[in-house]
Amino acid sequence: QVQLVESGGGLVQAGGSLRLSCAASGRTFSSYAMGWFRQAPGKEREFVAGIRWSGRITNYADSMKGRFTISRDNAKKMVYLQMNSLKPEDTAVYYCAAGVGLAPYEYNYWGQGTQVTVSS
Repeated sequence: QVQLVESGGGLVQAGGSLRLSCAASGRTFSSYAMGWFRQAPGKEREFVAGIRWSGRITNYADSMKGRFTISRDNAKKMVYLQMNSLKPEDTAVYYCAAGVGLAPYEYNYWGQGTQVTVSS
């Protein structure tokens, strides 16, 4: 069982940066793949980025490649999403997730989300 709490969202101008954090609790955190998803108003939740338990393997949605970077610190039970060159279309609620693999359907623990708003 993993509990997840996101932080770091806020309002930023287009072209700016934000770093999201996800604090996890649970003894088996280091065995889970971790990911970030987002959901914009009126749209379905979409995959953003994922990272394997070791931190060596990551995957990204095509529109985030080169702009977003996911990382994790197993000792601190933290996952991060560094977001650069933000665009208004990145506005969404961002969710941290934990699961058994990197495929989007393999995530089964979710945080409450943190709002990111990018102004033009």
